[in-house]
Amino acid sequence: MTATTPLTPVNHDRDSAGMTYVYPVVSRRAGGVSVGINLNPNNACNWACVYCQVPDLVRGTAPEINLAQLEAELRALLADILHGDFMQTRVPEGARRLNDIALSGNGEPTSARAFPQVIELIGQVMTELDLIGKIKLVLITNGSLIDRPRVRDGLAKMAALNGEVWFKFDSAMASGMRAINQTRISPDKQFERLKLAAGLCPTWLQTCVFARDDTPPDEVEQAAYLAAVARIVQHNIPVQGVLLYGLARPSLQPQASHLSALPAEWLEAFAERIRAAGLPVKVSL
Repeated sequence: MTATTPLTPVNHDRDSAGMTYVYPVVSRRAGGVSVGINLNPNNACNWACVYCQVPDLVRGTAPEINLAQLEAELRALLADILHGDFMQTRVPEGARRLNDIALSGNGEPTSARAFPQVIELIGQVMTELDLIGKIKLVLITNGSLIDRPRVRDGLAKMAALNGEVWFKFDSAMASGMRAINQTRISPDKQFERLKLAAGLCPTWLQTCVFARDDTPPDEVEQAAYLAAVARIVQHNIPVQGVLLYGLARPSLQPQASHLSALPAEWLEAFAERIRAAGLPVKVSL
């Protein structure tokens, strides 16, 4: 570990550890240090969300994963966090705890063909370091590949590792998904994938809200979202709740100039409506 730049919630530099697959962040939503695993170092994703902070984002899938290199990098960073001076030199006071290992990165992590093998590898390292049950293993996903057998296999393995899925759910409308996520997947298809995910591993909805040309999501968009929440509750889908967050860091996509953060009051008001529809909400600005 040669990097010495202090980490902050707005500094999520994937290269901060000088590694290919593994990087540390101070997570505002997790409230501590998160060890990120980037299975998309080629900056390729099957969606192209307008708020994405990945530079030079391209459409595509994860490349072949060098599992031996991933394991070596994960062990090295965890050793520095657990036994080195990482916390003292790079993490602000108040955030000096290891919260989770998170598969996130620069694209859709479940697009990696070796996804279940990656989960196995992480599980072996967590077991050896006595981290099972002490930290979370988080998958941050757009959910679009959940119905593939290898992804379902990986989620089942995650459940045994104190795993948690953060399932992207920015809009419950086809028009909203096209505008925000730039995908033509239907909301009903995503709903079925959400049911699959929540049945395999504890799952949260992860929802980013923002203003476009200074205009927040309109009442039609909000009502559709709340109807989807009510449907989740009605169908007894075991969703843990909603992670509702705004724009903390600037988008690096072509639409960036049209996007802006919403006031905290707006997020809190929408959160209250979601709670009234039946799901708990955690708000992050």
